[in-house]
Amino acid sequence: MAQAVASSTVTRTDEPVLRTDDLVAGYLPGVNILNGCTVDAYDGELIGIIGPNGAGKSTLLKAIFGQVRIRGGAIWLKGEEITSLKADKLVAKGVGMVPQNNNVFPSLSIEENLEMGIFQSPKKFAERFEFVTTLFPELEKRRRQRAGSLSGGERQMVAMSRALMMDPSVLLLDEPSAGLSPVRQDETFLRVAEINRAGVTVIMVEQNARRCLQICHRAYVLDQGKDAYTGTGRELLNDPRVTELYLGTLAADEDAKRKGPATAEPPTASGFTA
Repeated sequence: MAQAVASSTVTRTDEPVLRTDDLVAGYLPGVNILNGCTVDAYDGELIGIIGPNGAGKSTLLKAIFGQVRIRGGAIWLKGEEITSLKADKLVAKGVGMVPQNNNVFPSLSIEENLEMGIFQSPKKFAERFEFVTTLFPELEKRRRQRAGSLSGGERQMVAMSRALMMDPSVLLLDEPSAGLSPVRQDETFLRVAEINRAGVTVIMVEQNARRCLQICHRAYVLDQGKDAYTGTGRELLNDPRVTELYLGTLAADEDAKRKGPATAEPPTASGFTA
């Protein structure tokens, strides 16, 4: 199996690119999903967010991206507070997000999807299109194809590319491998590592905990809306407490997902299905 392993060290500055400080947030009045969650991401890091179902992983990304009501704490981007800013303002400031579901416009072509990603700066389309197609070469070849005709893995490539069109300093990924076959999952992790090596700080929520820890620089284990453990990916993989309390449960969750309705597609060398 192909494997992308992130460098274990990243040059750290005094100030994180993005920080959530003691974040409290939830969807319903009086019901908090995040209960004091603090996460730092420094320039050039690939940060993994893992934890059991219901721990608040996806809620954390949605809170950062202005999609969940924040009741306490703050979010900072390069020293500027961005707490509760709307998504369009965050994109303009350099935060991109790829949601787990409904992450492309199915009636639009690949090229039109990417145009939607840079509608705030349309004159930069050609420059950014050239950049994303160096990461995903097949997008250029199939730019006229309707996104609704793509497989799950292909749609994930389009969604990540669209989020990269505005040249974000931080990219939020919500379970990018969800619903994909093991081969497709591995391809996705390789792509995420490539994006990170291209200079984008990545915060990735992922249910495939072991694979996530293999490629990330640092990771946070969320439990009941708090950051229960943190360390390098290697440290958490080898931490007996994390293994006993979380990795076994997460592996069982992932196995149950795989036994659900089949969503896999046969791979090709190019990374696209035939």
